[in-house]
Amino acid sequence: MEQRTIVITGASSGIGEAAARTLAQTGDTIVVIGRSAQRTRAVAQDIGADYFIADFSRLDQVAELAAALKEKYPRIDVLANNAGGIMAGRELTADGHEKTFQVNHLAPFLLTRLLQDTLLSSAAKVINTSSVAHVLFGKMDIADLELVKKYSSNRAYGNAKLANILFTKELHRRFNTQGLSSAAFHPGGVATNFSAGSKSSLRFLYGSGLRSYMLTPAQGAQTLVWLAIGEPGQDWRSGEYFAKSKAARTSRQAEDANLARAMWEESEKLVTPWLL
Repeated sequence: MEQRTIVITGASSGIGEAAARTLAQTGDTIVVIGRSAQRTRAVAQDIGADYFIADFSRLDQVAELAAALKEKYPRIDVLANNAGGIMAGRELTADGHEKTFQVNHLAPFLLTRLLQDTLLSSAAKVINTSSVAHVLFGKMDIADLELVKKYSSNRAYGNAKLANILFTKELHRRFNTQGLSSAAFHPGGVATNFSAGSKSSLRFLYGSGLRSYMLTPAQGAQTLVWLAIGEPGQDWRSGEYFAKSKAARTSRQAEDANLARAMWEESEKLVTPWLL
């Protein structure tokens, strides 16, 4: 098999790092993306991967990342949009967007759109890390995507993870006939520090004694790895949501094709300056 190029965001720790370490054993070119220069460099050097630094709370850095990836890799076989997290409270980024929404959805949306031509020519797979939180907390109002009216850390995170699934489904609708495949997945309850800085109730769960019963990052990364190495149409179906390496149920809003279209259109308006 020809060597593939696999790009993983949020790969300096947690399930992103675990997936990068596992996939590095395939002999493919692994590209590690992270916010922390020190941790990202350390992971990349340890597994013999390429790496880039980008903070997804800055859309200019996302645009710079996309340009650097396009310049270095004429072919990208897998883009794993894995970076994300829960924030401490309602905070605006330098771009003026609610931070949970930007880091978890808007930034990966922009990265994917800027890489769109390369991904299409590569018949790539776009894998989006979502969460069962979209069922537990997600309740999206397309007129208030950034929760100006009714903010909570849980709802912001649940909506962002719902947006990941809607993005996955709209990617499939728009581009699957051109060879692009997409998938979203829930990694499970993984013992990481992703919610440590938030005020979400999830912070207490992940910091409690129950942590010892949770999945390791390597276990949480298994579905991501399965999607990355599997064949769409044979091993998994494009446009769907997965957990434990099999199709999983979603919320009613996640299956709303009109909402998926509207979400794409609104997201595109918000990143238009970077697409020109």
